[in-house]
Amino acid sequence: MTATIALVDDDRNILTSVSIALQAEGFVTRVYADGEAALKALVDNPPDLAIFDIKMPRMDGLELLRRLREKSQIPVIFLTSKDDELDEALGLAMGADDYIAKPFSQRLLIARIRAILRRSEYVGTPQGTPAAEVQGPLTRGALAMDPARHRVTWKGEPVTLTVTEFLILETLAQRPGIVRTRNQLMDAAYQDDIYVDDRTIDSHIKRLRRKFRQVDPEFDAIETLYGAGYRFSEE
Repeated sequence: MTATIALVDDDRNILTSVSIALQAEGFVTRVYADGEAALKALVDNPPDLAIFDIKMPRMDGLELLRRLREKSQIPVIFLTSKDDELDEALGLAMGADDYIAKPFSQRLLIARIRAILRRSEYVGTPQGTPAAEVQGPLTRGALAMDPARHRVTWKGEPVTLTVTEFLILETLAQRPGIVRTRNQLMDAAYQDDIYVDDRTIDSHIKRLRRKFRQVDPEFDAIETLYGAGYRFSEE
């Protein structure tokens, strides 16, 4: 199936150039000039992936992501200004799957899109995954994960995760007690020769913990080993 990409940016030049580049790669595109115009459409008719600029009038990308995450877990890539490290961290903390700093090459953007769509297919999101490629359910203590249905529960209570969060957690839970370095988690979550820095993985881990603590305030199954990485504990 052809993937549909939604673009949300108040810069018409970016909307036009990126849309043309994506269509040349076989994607279907929808474009929106601001967050308010995009929100209802993204919820009512979800694309396979959305790309948000952070700085927009009326409703910026961070607010759009916050409101979208109340109803949908579609993958989201943020476009940020080169020096907006705070915005990048906030975006990841709120549930973005990736970010790219402006100015960016369209080749890099397309590579990131394809990587996230492949991850989405793996965890059984609407793009669909061949049954032979999907791992079976995983149970570790109070944690249960079902990649085919993209479902996660803790003590029987559902926990809603993004694609990136799911893959990071799955990597940790596959071998409880074994320390996973940030590089190993990057490789598992991004699965391509795409550089992401340590802050990206740390932000995803913080959000994972926050989501599980909303279900169980005593959640402490994801442990930090300072200078080494992270591990999952079944105890």
